[in-house]
Amino acid sequence: MAEKKKKTASKKTKASKKTSAKSAGIPVYNSDGEVKGHIELPPVFSTPIREDLIHRAVVAAEANRRQPYGADPMAGKRYSVEWPGKGRGMARTPRIRGGTGMARFAPNAVGGRRAFPPKPEKDYSKKVNRKERRLARFSAIAATAVVERVLARGHRFDEKLSLPIVVDSSVEEIKSASEAVAFLEKIGVGDDIRRAKEGRHIRAGRGKMRGRKYRQPRSLLFVIAPDEDGGTRHKALGFRNLPGVDVVSVQRLGTHHLAPGGMPGRLTMFSEKAMEIMRGWK
Repeated sequence: MAEKKKKTASKKTKASKKTSAKSAGIPVYNSDGEVKGHIELPPVFSTPIREDLIHRAVVAAEANRRQPYGADPMAGKRYSVEWPGKGRGMARTPRIRGGTGMARFAPNAVGGRRAFPPKPEKDYSKKVNRKERRLARFSAIAATAVVERVLARGHRFDEKLSLPIVVDSSVEEIKSASEAVAFLEKIGVGDDIRRAKEGRHIRAGRGKMRGRKYRQPRSLLFVIAPDEDGGTRHKALGFRNLPGVDVVSVQRLGTHHLAPGGMPGRLTMFSEKAMEIMRGWK
């Protein structure tokens, strides 16, 4: 009987420890990398994760940012050409006037037009319903608190680190990249910054010839609060030049920031003021 009482007492103490840890909330780190207190997560973090909506919202955001491009309608057509006609033993290819016999204008000729060039008037945009887009963003925010999903994206961080990462608003004032790296090392995110830096490589294929030479892995996302005038231009300057790190205002936070490529679970760090703004989201 005494052993049973001891076991039940130990179970109760373990359960009380778990509940106390949950009630304590998420730790808040100051600029020195130390825990200054705890904070409760906003209700948006309890949103069910809808991977289908997240993927749709990200694809639509990428399509809507796509810049139209195409060939000049007169490309390959700026020649005076003619076809001499049948019965001459010549291919039916337009040739430059004047008797030179050089083929032009046709797609199979050197300097001719393209057969099916991309059209600049083509519309690549996609539409997502307003409520679906809002639910997709909330789902992507909730996925940042799930450790399994963050690890599935390949992020590296300390096992003792609780997600999402919440920092004091003083961290937004870090202006030096070396200070930012030192801070991330203290809280246990330095490995992910090194992963993004070492993972930068030259893209395979023709993309390297079209302004997309390097492929950069995504690392930490820092969500900050705007100033009184609504700007964030002079905030978190130390984090902006780190490889793979993105800094975005909470008011401009989109699904494509939280789930690059449509895969939720990006390693995300929120400022305390940004959390307070998100607390009013419904």
